[in-house]
Amino acid sequence: MPNNQLPAIKGDVLTPDSAGYKQAIARWAANAERDASIVAFVKDSEDIVKCLKFAKEHGMPIAVRCGGHSAGGASSVDGGLVIDLSRYLNTASVDPVKKLAYIGGGALWETVDKAAIKHGLATVGGTVNHTGVGGLILGGGYGWLSGQYGLSIDNLVQVTIVTADGSVLIANETENSALFFAVRGGGGNFGIVTEFVSKLHPQRPTVYAGHVIFLPSKIEQVVVATNKWLENIKENEGMFQVSTVGGPEGKPLFVLVIFYNGSEAEGRENFKWVFDIGPIADATKEIPYEHLNALQNAMAGHGKGIYQKGAIIARPSPDLVAKAHAKFAELVQIHHLGGGVIYEYISLKKVNSVPADATAFPRGLEANLMINISWDNSIQNLTHDARKYAGELTDILRGDEVDSLVPGYSNYDDSATAAIGEEKAKAAFRTNYPKLQGIKKKYDPENVFNKWFPITPA
Repeated sequence: MPNNQLPAIKGDVLTPDSAGYKQAIARWAANAERDASIVAFVKDSEDIVKCLKFAKEHGMPIAVRCGGHSAGGASSVDGGLVIDLSRYLNTASVDPVKKLAYIGGGALWETVDKAAIKHGLATVGGTVNHTGVGGLILGGGYGWLSGQYGLSIDNLVQVTIVTADGSVLIANETENSALFFAVRGGGGNFGIVTEFVSKLHPQRPTVYAGHVIFLPSKIEQVVVATNKWLENIKENEGMFQVSTVGGPEGKPLFVLVIFYNGSEAEGRENFKWVFDIGPIADATKEIPYEHLNALQNAMAGHGKGIYQKGAIIARPSPDLVAKAHAKFAELVQIHHLGGGVIYEYISLKKVNSVPADATAFPRGLEANLMINISWDNSIQNLTHDARKYAGELTDILRGDEVDSLVPGYSNYDDSATAAIGEEKAKAAFRTNYPKLQGIKKKYDPENVFNKWFPITPA
């Protein structure tokens, strides 16, 4: 589609014959790349309004890109228009007196973390810091600080949002409150957020964190000890446990990523039970706070094929975790895969203290489980196969308990297309789905925004 068909905007417009087009459609997950007809790097709300009007007039599907981290392709579109916030709406500023962060809709979490900690402040952000703020917040937003401060949406004070009809609205608890309810967990279904305003909290400059590596023979012992620890988990600590492979020989490993919001001395004492089990490596230390959300960056690099599946696990079973680990190692070896099976343990008391009907995001949850399968997408797109393998792994972890694994954290799911049908959205939003349908009818009756758990207007 010719460049000049989109009315002039302040930002940049790229088409398939433009220099930089391939980079513009590239995504964190290589298999999420789609051949857009137009990529518009917008500078402000006015640019977005023009793009939405153009897409509507020409019957073009749209996608919105912030950080481009959706493995399911929510930020990409074939033959349509990508409204990309990442180039110009990517900053974060801090009001240290009000303890508020003003965050561009296309910013990355690294930008937020660094801006806030300069003032001794922090908010709940993504555990991979090159993740986009927009997608993570709109989908709920777990982070290392969730034990202390809840989800990212629980710290959200206000958004500026462009809705499907081109209105530019402020939404908060008192102004457009139904819309504010919807964007706190309802994803991009209701418009394009150009600015998030989030609460900040006092944060010490350093924390104790890092990787502890065990051989697979220790898995059952680790999980037994973990279940005991979870009975009294504190709000200022957390742990991810990862079945993965490492080193040039692809050796199966069980990796713990631990976090304690305090000094190294306090952290080592707190996690003494971990070291008593006998890891083969300990890379934990006191680190600058702004490095915390980069600990998993190496495991989440750009450019691979990625398939993600989320679930919720009420209580990890030592033997089933060990079996799933062995199965994952087998899949990796046979099919030349990467990634990991990730169990996320953070105190959820604060998260679940929020009433289920207070935000679009459901509550009453248990620990997150994410299966992340990666491969070299330049050789072959293995999305279909990876979906099958992820199903095999969740079947193992389910054991004999049919309902032991329920649909997981929506930001970890692959269901990011209108083709998935309504059932996935109903499962994601649970009892809040009918209310969201009513809000959708008001703000997006034609279902323009339909790339992530699309909600059918009432």
